[in-house]
Amino acid sequence: MLTLEKARELNAAMVTEDHLLLHELNVCYAMGAMAVHFGPNAVHWQAIGLLHDYDYEKYPEEHLRHTAQPLRDAGVDEEDIRAILSHGYGICSDVEPVSDLEKSLYTVDELTGIIQACARMRPNGIQDLEVKSFMKKFKDKRFAAKCDRELILNGCERLGMELKDVAEICIEGMREHAKELQLTGSEA
Repeated sequence: MLTLEKARELNAAMVTEDHLLLHELNVCYAMGAMAVHFGPNAVHWQAIGLLHDYDYEKYPEEHLRHTAQPLRDAGVDEEDIRAILSHGYGICSDVEPVSDLEKSLYTVDELTGIIQACARMRPNGIQDLEVKSFMKKFKDKRFAAKCDRELILNGCERLGMELKDVAEICIEGMREHAKELQLTGSEA
């Protein structure tokens, strides 16, 4: 099973751009919160979230095509590799998300982008971000326009959950790490 320490070590060899590292941390902490919701090992889910864009910086046009073998060679379990590959389902991967872990990563990857954008606009960052405010911004297709809302909704449907419930879980998970995620706001 992938550990957070191993994920950090593998990531350090491939990811150097601050915005990508920040994105991976957002996904990491949102995944930890999703794990708590579903009951399994939160740290393991965080490790998957941290490592999900392993090859993106070096191979953005071939994302996930340079992931499986290097991770396999590094001793990462096939189940964990599959989970990482599943987050690109329908975009750059044909690995369909089936487990709660995989469906969560598929959903959270894009969702955290909108949450992060919402939090950055607020004086108190994510500290007082409510789901109601998030939902308003989610409906505005021009806001965080690069985040694929259809994919997020598809992921929520796969999870059998409402968008507002998934968003609330992720906001809470990210809020606990607001300082590290640079989401404390301008008032901090």
